[in-house]
Amino acid sequence: MWVLLLLIVTVTSIVSGPSCSVNNNPRHIYVPGDIVVGGLFPVYLQVKTNGSTIPPQKTCIDYDVQMFLRSQVMIYAIQEINRSQMLPNVSVGYEIYDTCGDVTNAIRATLSMMEDIQGQGVKPNVTTPHVKVVIGERYSEKSIAVARLLALPLVAQISYSSTSELLSRKCKFPSFLRTVSSDEHQTIAIAELVKHLTWESVGVIGSDDEFGKYGAERLIDHLNDRKLCVDFKEILSANFLLNETRTQTELAMLMSKIRNSSAEAIVIFTAELNVRIILKEVLRMGISRIWIACDTWATNKELSEMPDIQKVGRVFGFIPKRNKVPGFHQYVRDSMFQSKAHNSFIHEFMCHYPPCPDSLVDESVLNCTLPDTKSQSESGGRTCLDRRCLLKYIDKDESYYIYLAVKVIAQGLRSLLNCDNVRCKRNATFAVWELLEELKRVNFIVDNTTHIAFNENGDPTTGYDIVEWNMSVSENRIITVGEYRPDEPIRVREHLIREFENVTVTFANCCKTCNPGYELISKINSCCKECSLCSRGYISTGGGKKCVACHPQREYTSSDKDRCLMKTIEYLGWTDAFTTVLVSFDVLGIVVSLLVAILFAVDRRTPIVKSTGGYLSFLELLSLLACFCCISMFLGEPTKTTCMAGLPLFGMAFTVCVSCILANLLQIFVGFTFDLRVTVGDTLKRLNRPIAVVTCCSAVQVAVCVLWLTYAPPFIVESSRFDEATILLECNKGSKMLFGAMLTYIALLAVVCFLFAFKGKQLPDLYKNASFVSISMMIFLVVWIVFIPVYINMSGKYQRAIEAAAILVSNYSVLCCHFAPKCYIMLFRKELNNENAITNYIRKHYEKKGMAVVSK
Repeated sequence: MWVLLLLIVTVTSIVSGPSCSVNNNPRHIYVPGDIVVGGLFPVYLQVKTNGSTIPPQKTCIDYDVQMFLRSQVMIYAIQEINRSQMLPNVSVGYEIYDTCGDVTNAIRATLSMMEDIQGQGVKPNVTTPHVKVVIGERYSEKSIAVARLLALPLVAQISYSSTSELLSRKCKFPSFLRTVSSDEHQTIAIAELVKHLTWESVGVIGSDDEFGKYGAERLIDHLNDRKLCVDFKEILSANFLLNETRTQTELAMLMSKIRNSSAEAIVIFTAELNVRIILKEVLRMGISRIWIACDTWATNKELSEMPDIQKVGRVFGFIPKRNKVPGFHQYVRDSMFQSKAHNSFIHEFMCHYPPCPDSLVDESVLNCTLPDTKSQSESGGRTCLDRRCLLKYIDKDESYYIYLAVKVIAQGLRSLLNCDNVRCKRNATFAVWELLEELKRVNFIVDNTTHIAFNENGDPTTGYDIVEWNMSVSENRIITVGEYRPDEPIRVREHLIREFENVTVTFANCCKTCNPGYELISKINSCCKECSLCSRGYISTGGGKKCVACHPQREYTSSDKDRCLMKTIEYLGWTDAFTTVLVSFDVLGIVVSLLVAILFAVDRRTPIVKSTGGYLSFLELLSLLACFCCISMFLGEPTKTTCMAGLPLFGMAFTVCVSCILANLLQIFVGFTFDLRVTVGDTLKRLNRPIAVVTCCSAVQVAVCVLWLTYAPPFIVESSRFDEATILLECNKGSKMLFGAMLTYIALLAVVCFLFAFKGKQLPDLYKNASFVSISMMIFLVVWIVFIPVYINMSGKYQRAIEAAAILVSNYSVLCCHFAPKCYIMLFRKELNNENAITNYIRKHYEKKGMAVVSK
């Protein structure tokens, strides 16, 4: 298998540009030592394939000065370890390869580092490789390929830049560690930033590799968990620079999506080479947005210092905790180029950027713009570079993580070899897996600034700094605006929070907040939101909050639908003017009824009281008094008792009253009618039993009311059908059929009374009982006939008042027409209140008709 892998990577031999070629093998540096540390760095960022040759030749292109300096950080840190007392009698060597950002080169270099030196490199030795630990690779995709190879002998691999979550899976990559945080935390941090700055829609751009694809997918998961809208997702080719046709196609589609998107922020989760192409096209198209950078390009100077970069909009980014490499600036300035005899990378750098002659020009006015190495190759010339300019390209990110990786290796070796400040008690011969186990357990503070330890997944516990590109006209620099640590709340500068909280409408005219009474709703198939008026019965306090329902029974919405107001409870109160009138008439009726009862009691033996029904008149007055008293049940706040008792009590009491009148009329009719047929006359004489008549007639109404109260009694209802701001307390009739039956029965008795009274108008009745009863019953019938349509069309609290008024009129019709004339005679025409007056009146009545009258 090893021979096959070597054959595969050998057929894709690599050549560099003609002017700065070192050799056709992967560029590397080798310095021997008791323990050799491997390094993988893409000093050239990518390769270009020449398909016209067989086998195809690959040329390393896009030389990167920062990656060159990062490779030198490893050398500097190892030299620092060798000079210190960390490993007193043990020397550390190194073997560093330039992978050109190509996975094939990374595999070739890894296989080379796994060779046994004693075996002259004939084949990889999986038990005793001469390299005991590897630092690298930079990109996750390449690190995954390398990690699969190093997992066989369990050679520890420490990456300084690979952040893919896949590499945290120890079942697949048991020997992989890293000094940079995993994308798991980065994607959470990005989602938290989006939420914290109130961005509600996001676009996600990834690349078709382990880093970009899985990072974008995990980010979308975290955004969805936080109810944030993903406006679009675009996965680009892993390195779409190499195919111009595909690049233009993908760029055109991407720019179309960005231009038509309503996303408030766009996250670019891919390598800086792709980002450079995207930003150049964004500048050309004149698009301005908010961009969120992942750690691969958040601090890239070439990107942040592109011409007119401020026109792309604002750029925020995430970088793992950063720091300066102690002493590295001085090393680059004073010592690095002195060791070029053993450092082919320095020869390569000097080939691209030959040093300028010593100059006395002040460092602040140096022209440190790096020329394009590709254009230099084509022109055949080289532009010199002042060595002091290199100091401006030393970063605090990956350089520091490389430095941390060397420190971790030194600490693990010190523990494994049992070293003190004098000597190491164990020799440098050990199994590679032993070093791996020691590295997993390291837990120390580097230079009193950075705490380094690995969790069970081989990830460090450090967090992220949140940065923003300060793209002012005078200078472009990257400033820290917040931080994120796992399991802690994100922290962002207050002025940023206030700035974005005050945004109410986005560049795409999407609403982020609404006035009170409106809620934010998403447009169809879009993250863009618009304000929509709350529905009836719903309110919103503004700010884009969802409309919430007010309590339907107790609350109603304000006119602006911004708050719920308590409904006022409405009923026919005792202080209402209509109530005052009704109570006045009711009290008057009660007083008059009592006075009439007293007067009738005083004159109970007189003919006029006897003609009114005698003792029945007292029962009639008592029932009438009950009708007046039940008026109070229709006024004031309805209760369960007043609702249930009001109408049934009136129905039964008024039925007794009308029954008494009917019994009295029946007495008069039978007493003075002589021309009835025998059968009819006999029947009427048998029915002329006042108590029996009253009892039977009343019993029917009592049965109806008992049935009504038992099966479907009246009850209180709270209604807002007339005015949503009020709760109208009213009594529902319960069974409308039984209510109708009650009124119909009284009306039937009233009609019978009316017929008897109308018929009895021809009888010799001195006191005109029949006439007055006719008027009384007519008033009752008209009142209740008029009551029905008025009651139906009346709304609100005065429905109960209409009922009370109808009852009062019915009561007064009886009181005024049936009792008032008698009281007038008893008080002012006493001469008519004797038997002689009645006898004389009867005689005259029949003499007029030519009938003989026999006197006593």
